[in-house]
Amino acid sequence: MLARLALCSRSPSRIQRSNIFPVSIRAFVPSKFPRPHGKSLAHRSELKQAKRIVVKLGSAVVTRDECGLALGRLASIVEQVAMLQNQGREMMIVTSGAVAFGKQRLRHEILLSQSVRQALHSGQNQLKEMSVPVLEARACAAAGQSGLMALYETMFTQYSTCTAQILVTNLDFHDEQKRRNLNSTLHELLRMNIVPIINTNDAVVPPPVPNSDLQGVNVISIKDNDSLAARLAVEMKADLLIALSDVEGLYDRPPGTDDAKLIDIFYPGDQQSITYGTKSRVGIGGMEAKVKAALWALQGGTSVVIANGTHPKVTGHVITDIVEGKKVGTFFSEVKPAGPTVEQQTEMARHAGRALASLDPEQRGEIICSLADLLTEKKDEILSANKRDMELATTSGRLSQPLIDRLSLSSAKLNSLAIGLRQLAVSSRDSVGRVLRRTKVANNLELEQITVPIGVLLVIFESRPDCLPQVSALAIASGNALLLKGGKEASNTNRILHQLTQEALSSHGVTDAIQLVSTREEVEDLCRLDKLIDLIIPRGSSQLVRDIQRAAKGIPVLGHSEGICHIYVDNEASIDKAIDIVRDSKCDYPAACNAMETLLIHRDLLRTPIFDQIIDMLRTEHVKIHAGPRFASYLTFSPSEVKSLRTEYGDLECCIEVVDSMQDAVDHIHKYGSSHTDVIVTENEETAEQFLQQVDSACVFWNSSSRFADGYRFGLGAEVGISTARIHARGPVGLEGLLTTKWVLRGAGHTVADFSEQGSMKYLHENIPVPQKGFS
Repeated sequence: MLARLALCSRSPSRIQRSNIFPVSIRAFVPSKFPRPHGKSLAHRSELKQAKRIVVKLGSAVVTRDECGLALGRLASIVEQVAMLQNQGREMMIVTSGAVAFGKQRLRHEILLSQSVRQALHSGQNQLKEMSVPVLEARACAAAGQSGLMALYETMFTQYSTCTAQILVTNLDFHDEQKRRNLNSTLHELLRMNIVPIINTNDAVVPPPVPNSDLQGVNVISIKDNDSLAARLAVEMKADLLIALSDVEGLYDRPPGTDDAKLIDIFYPGDQQSITYGTKSRVGIGGMEAKVKAALWALQGGTSVVIANGTHPKVTGHVITDIVEGKKVGTFFSEVKPAGPTVEQQTEMARHAGRALASLDPEQRGEIICSLADLLTEKKDEILSANKRDMELATTSGRLSQPLIDRLSLSSAKLNSLAIGLRQLAVSSRDSVGRVLRRTKVANNLELEQITVPIGVLLVIFESRPDCLPQVSALAIASGNALLLKGGKEASNTNRILHQLTQEALSSHGVTDAIQLVSTREEVEDLCRLDKLIDLIIPRGSSQLVRDIQRAAKGIPVLGHSEGICHIYVDNEASIDKAIDIVRDSKCDYPAACNAMETLLIHRDLLRTPIFDQIIDMLRTEHVKIHAGPRFASYLTFSPSEVKSLRTEYGDLECCIEVVDSMQDAVDHIHKYGSSHTDVIVTENEETAEQFLQQVDSACVFWNSSSRFADGYRFGLGAEVGISTARIHARGPVGLEGLLTTKWVLRGAGHTVADFSEQGSMKYLHENIPVPQKGFS
């Protein structure tokens, strides 16, 4: 076997040098990733189980051009490999780069040699223009191997990780004795927690020639590092092969061409749907070779992902992202899902959504009314499915009580939903295509601004299954396609509600306009579909909203991260109004985002009947009270002091704090609030108006419960959520928040040149009255 074993040395400060191999204690600890080898992993989410991983680094990844190494990329790759190794995984690297590194060294030596010779033969020490001869690849490989390995050793030493170099040729796999020797060497290295770095011995191998590269499970020609990595992965029973190249993954046609689409999951038998382009600018393989090698490895029981290892924004975490199951590159799987992929669902929804938008308003209204009827007609089936979800949620113990409360449906909730949908069906007529503005630009040149759907909406919601028909009805009314991703805790309820929604849509042939994502798609992966999704609307916990806002790449997010709502009881408040409003705001539905979380009390009310009665009422309702810093200072024995004044409890808990004035309350709200809903209770109209004008929240109320911050209660029929954003929609987002506009210009052969100084026409820009059609 043409193999050279080169063990790295550890830093003297970390391990004492000796004549034996430095073996990590972790090598003898039982594996944290037990998985019998045999079948490849079926889903991306299962890649977290991968214990033995081969990382193949293509020439385009290792080199920065045809001559020289990409040191920054290599450093980040080494860091990720070392991190995974230290987690208890067994990592192997198949690397290119020896030829490029050797070419760089040899060119430098040749140029230096030429310059010295010219200097010796020139009295004036004037150098002629020097040319570098074409360098033979095997010589470059021989000159580059040692330097490349030394670089890897230096980098891995920084993470106390030992490496070994192994050079192989075809004979090492096809000769049975050499193959056993190679296998034994690799297993021994892995047992000792050493990262093998493998490459073809390009100093002695013959030049690659066209042949039958992959002829079956037992035969593979090692003519490039793609085939080497595949053969090695199968030979070593690796769980995962990560092939890094200079493209995002596998495309259905050459990247950069029109309509080229990145393939998320590739299945055996899909080869006929692929059109391959030219090979990489460096190296001897190409995408076709990578696909053949990947399919060969897949057939041998190793999962494969082809991804980009050169992109500066992702190189630093591409390997760890793949192992964590994130949607990166192209995943090769033998298990084809029964239904469409999420990308296919989105395309189906967009196509059907355009048909939905082209329907008459009356037809869209009929679909919504049909859905409302189905909610009442199929009430028993819906509640039965919801009961199963509730039982599973209760027995699992994974959900908090507020989430369980949001999960629950009742006959009253379904009736309320049906009423709201019928209200929306009536009020939404003339919503799409409504003329907002009409201008006579010039004679026979008229401009209109009209409402149009946004496109494809992605709504991600936790627990609340009643969100599904609400959002679906709004999407239907606004002519938008809709992608729904609900929590698994409500899977049974969501499934039947979506079936009823599609049944209503089928009456006008637009069944696919609303899709329920039931695959294993992670929320973070959905947020990366910026070419398919136009707007994301999260509905759930503040943590869910924050996670989506961070994960969304190039897709706007409409929503609020927290519902920290305040009730300010002024010193001129009515005692009866104050008690009723505080009770309703906190106790009616504590898990709602519009429930009161902080009660602000004017200082003059302390130790007065109104204050005492509010406290008694909260105790009667079993509300746990947390004292703000100022409130606690007034009390000898205070309740537990609040940890943060920016807390959304979502339960029968609230904070009480003392303020000196209305202005002090406004300042407190601006500092600690979330711009959701804030209320003043007072009989002083002037004070109330100042509060209403100064508080910069989406909803500001006077003498009314914060629970009124709701699309249905506002008369919007339904809402997709409450937005605290400062552009587009704000507050409860109903139908109008799901529409955008486009400009329509009707002319008669007009050109801009007609309006130049030498032209014959003049701009008029006269506004034309637009008749209102009673849009609500």
